[in-house]
Amino acid sequence: MVLLDTHIWLWWLLGDGALRKKERLALDKLAESRNLCISWTTLWETEMLERKARITLLPDFQSWITQATNEAFLTVLAVDLDVILTQRNLPESFHADPADRLIVATAMLSGYPLVTHDQRIRNSGVCQIWDPGH
Repeated sequence: MVLLDTHIWLWWLLGDGALRKKERLALDKLAESRNLCISWTTLWETEMLERKARITLLPDFQSWITQATNEAFLTVLAVDLDVILTQRNLPESFHADPADRLIVATAMLSGYPLVTHDQRIRNSGVCQIWDPGH
């Protein structure tokens, strides 16, 4: 199981962004075996991006999000008290973006490697980062 950062999930599903072909194919394979998950935080962040017109989800948000969270290929992990407490214990040097903090805390608690292109997260060393070669 791997945990997708919001931008990775959106790039993968929308077919845009900076995903390399190797990454896209690996995510497709993981989806086939139902080994992908996202944090509930990703749903909230996606809704905010769509509402602010930073992304377009067709035919509409509700239809898109329902299809994009289909249990046949994806698990949505809940944000709970442990996630909140874990993100409070991230190092002072970790950036302040609330969604990133919650997603990283979810990765730490679940033990699932995080799929992200965010260099601040990758360089922080606080959670395992997914390598498409494995």
